[in-house]
Amino acid sequence: MSNAAITGPGRSMNPDALAQGVLSGQRRALARAITLVESQRRDHRFAAADLLERLAPHSGGSLRVGISGVPGVGKSTFIEALGNHLIDQGHRLAVLSVDPSSAISGGSILGDKTRMETLSRRDQAFIRPSPAGRSLGGVARRTQESLLLCEAAGYDVVFVETVGVGQSETKVADMTDMFVLMLLPGGGDELQGIKRGIVELADLILINKADGDLAAAAGRAAADYRNAIRLLHPRSLGWHVQVLTCSSLRHEGIAQVWDIMQAYAESRRENGEFDSRRSAQATAWMWSETADSLLTALRTDPDIRRRLPEFEAAVALGKLPPTLAAQRLLSQFLEGRRDAPAQQE
Repeated sequence: MSNAAITGPGRSMNPDALAQGVLSGQRRALARAITLVESQRRDHRFAAADLLERLAPHSGGSLRVGISGVPGVGKSTFIEALGNHLIDQGHRLAVLSVDPSSAISGGSILGDKTRMETLSRRDQAFIRPSPAGRSLGGVARRTQESLLLCEAAGYDVVFVETVGVGQSETKVADMTDMFVLMLLPGGGDELQGIKRGIVELADLILINKADGDLAAAAGRAAADYRNAIRLLHPRSLGWHVQVLTCSSLRHEGIAQVWDIMQAYAESRRENGEFDSRRSAQATAWMWSETADSLLTALRTDPDIRRRLPEFEAAVALGKLPPTLAAQRLLSQFLEGRRDAPAQQE
């Protein structure tokens, strides 16, 4: 491991010092560490890998919960209510909230710290909004690394809140222990086509805003989903997907939600599925990183960059099938890699 200083805008820190700051639970050090792993700079990527290697042995001790739902379902209000409940129970909570990103500027549109005002003021809570960018399912690419950093900092519960705009939410299900889907009362049949794929990933379904005039509709929706999930193949053996109603605004049903989360984790640990799923997720993450790294290497290769406009133009004009163009690009890239050692000698 290198001891070179990590540099950034107006700052410099030794990886050892940054790692120690994270391990001691310093929120500022954790924020800087996450900024480092989110950076796309080549030197920062090497420094981030160094930092993660130092901290990986101290990670893995949290309950990781993915939370998704359509915009307006009240995810932030729910997380704040449940988060305050957890802290009152003696837990430390980290929230990795992936905000929608502007398609033009790439900037984050929303800010969860402003939507979780009371939770953000708790010393035992850490909230980190990150722009979704172009990540599938609204999960920032470096969310998994950020999750490990939060665990190393001593947070024993980590929530990953996704955009939930109808895209595939497989990414968040593949990095968490439990996937929670939040729905609105009386969503209507027009949403079912969007929801079905996400419903099949859910370990817990919550019908939020079950208060006032919507209380009866929430009860009916819960009954409908209890009937519907009987037809779906459960994601976890021995676990029957729970469907609950809650009111985040009135803090009704929040304690029951946490009880079910704990029961789920305990049952998964008892049958060995908790650890086996973590192992499978780590392996899948390795292959995902390998694919991303290979694609980056391909796109930044000088020979490929020189010929890429030619291939793209031929494909755009219909003169070359995309499959054949991809094969030729890959062949050229691999041949260049094979010739590199000979050229160096």
